[in-house]
Amino acid sequence: MVKGLYTAYTGMINQMNRMDTLTNNLANSATNGFKKEGCTSQAFDEVLAVKIKDTSDYSIPRALGGISLGVKIGETYTDYSQGPFRVTDNQNDMALDGDGFFAISFTNKAGVSSIKYTRDGAFTLTREGYLVTKDGDFVLNKEAALASNNQIVNGVPVGAIRLDPMQEYKVEEQGFIYQNDQLITQLGVVDVADYNFIRHYGENMYDLQEGGVIVDSNARVRQDTLEMSNVNVVYEMVDMITVTRAYETNQKVIQTIDDTLQKAVNSVGQL
Repeated sequence: MVKGLYTAYTGMINQMNRMDTLTNNLANSATNGFKKEGCTSQAFDEVLAVKIKDTSDYSIPRALGGISLGVKIGETYTDYSQGPFRVTDNQNDMALDGDGFFAISFTNKAGVSSIKYTRDGAFTLTREGYLVTKDGDFVLNKEAALASNNQIVNGVPVGAIRLDPMQEYKVEEQGFIYQNDQLITQLGVVDVADYNFIRHYGENMYDLQEGGVIVDSNARVRQDTLEMSNVNVVYEMVDMITVTRAYETNQKVIQTIDDTLQKAVNSVGQL
């Protein structure tokens, strides 16, 4: 086997994975609260090349050096840095300034409910006064979020936030919600002790993995504001060009080796 073919092939596969990640970031550059992803590369362990059946050193194999077997796809990571804010003057829009997530009661197509976490604060009020996401999932209060309580009663999760839809309300930085000068509840803003235990779910939600621990958050709530994606379109486009050039280089390596093999078979082989 020609090692150069395999090395170039692994390089192309790695660049394809990088391109998929960049494409997903660009596709969600306008998604509220989206956190961009990145990927790493790892090298295969080098193999020591030795002479075989060499009797010049008393049949002891002589080392020729190391052989690189190419690159393999590493881990995918998420950049949780703060995204820019956009003032909307909509009382149902909320953004988090700092580390933390809104806790919501998410129901999938099969009707199974679970708690998910998001930075997307583009909420709305139903006719019954429940604070929900744009997809209709209930926003939870602090008590239910910290307890990871997802008990459903008559189609409504325990800890769902309910307000008077006909009146304005005020949300303080600590998440306390006031209406008619009375404290109604506190937003379920929580954090995860170790971000290695959360995974992307859908566009801008996160799912807590086994072993993850929910803790209180010190993030400040900004009402009438939305957090935008932290994707820098210019940087992503520059990286995309770099990936394209690297992919093309690996293609040329394969073409060159293929031409060499063709000449070796068709020309040298006729001698």
